[in-house]
Amino acid sequence: MDKFEKQDNRTAETVTYQKWTDRGKRMQEDRKTSGFSENPGDDREEEIRDADAAENKRETDDEGSMKDDVAAAKKEAAENHDRLLRVCADFENYKKRAQRQMDDHRKYSNTELIKDLLPIIDNLERAVEAQKQSPEGSGACMAEGVEMTLNEIKNVLKKYDVTPVEANGKPFDPNYHEAMMQEDRPDLPENTVVNELQKGYLLHDRLIRPSMVVVSKGGSTNKSE
Repeated sequence: MDKFEKQDNRTAETVTYQKWTDRGKRMQEDRKTSGFSENPGDDREEEIRDADAAENKRETDDEGSMKDDVAAAKKEAAENHDRLLRVCADFENYKKRAQRQMDDHRKYSNTELIKDLLPIIDNLERAVEAQKQSPEGSGACMAEGVEMTLNEIKNVLKKYDVTPVEANGKPFDPNYHEAMMQEDRPDLPENTVVNELQKGYLLHDRLIRPSMVVVSKGGSTNKSE
């Protein structure tokens, strides 16, 4: 009888121990599920590991952001360099174009040539006029030749848009005329061109030589007196 009682007590103790063991396992599982640990030190270490991992991730993100910034800066620098090269090329082309324009202007500028031709025209005109005033048989051919030469030169000047300034009988204009002397002419209004000593010329609409003229004085004032 005692034997059976001792055996039953051991069985009860075994059952009780098993219950406590099962309960302990369930509590441990509940702590794991709810985020608690039996050892607070383990929780602290896990927090530190999580913080380190987060810091490493931030550093990695920052490094990636810096790499992106460097790449963007390099791209912008390359674009600026390309723009600079294009601007330099455009400027070089502009310099060459401007130089060509200057060369063309020097090459095709006719002002100095025309000014050199004008005294020749003056002399030819004077020779023709003198020959007409005292005609001679021997000099008739010479006068004709000189006149032909004069006409040829005038045609060349006309081709380059060189035209004489109108002066005789016109009111004196200081923009186109240069008064050399005055002459009493009561029959004409004052400051009228009565004689042209040397013709003036225009190149297109620009004066290249003024007319040397004789201007009337007196006019209506002398008439009233």
